[in-house]
Amino acid sequence: MTLSFTLDPDLTPELRDGIVRLWADVTNAGGAVGFVPPVTPADVLTTAEKQFAGAGADGPDRLLVAHDGGTGRIAGLLFFESMRFPLMEHWRMLKRVMVHPDFQGRGYGVELMAEAERTARGWGLDGLRLTARGGLGLESFYRRCGYQEVGRVPGAIRVAPGDDRDDITFWRGLD
Repeated sequence: MTLSFTLDPDLTPELRDGIVRLWADVTNAGGAVGFVPPVTPADVLTTAEKQFAGAGADGPDRLLVAHDGGTGRIAGLLFFESMRFPLMEHWRMLKRVMVHPDFQGRGYGVELMAEAERTARGWGLDGLRLTARGGLGLESFYRRCGYQEVGRVPGAIRVAPGDDRDDITFWRGLD
């Protein structure tokens, strides 16, 4: 199967609920998207609402949603986040990159990242940046997608007492 992508979908209550459920499911499967399991959709809701607030064709941020071609379900998503600073308008930060656990292992993460790159090139951007939580093997995934590690803050993310992870910054030039 392949993915279909929607940029800046109408954030209906149904879509918002689907995204919040996706976010909780990804977290509970061990995904590093801002929380530590276990979480419920209610735990994710406040952070999700903040992320939704800036998203849309008229806002500074944009939302890219991927739907599974076979089921039509939300398979993944990411946000393009503006730094809201004129000297940094030539690139975007990718936030909340996630693929639902039911669809992992099918290449959907690579497809999602490739679509993000195509979209950013279409906007004339020079690069994409993202951060990742160390200790989960995400470095190899992002390297396969063409990202280069450009910084690392040791122990910057505390997921539990005595369990600190590196905050890793990646860059993908679009030249």
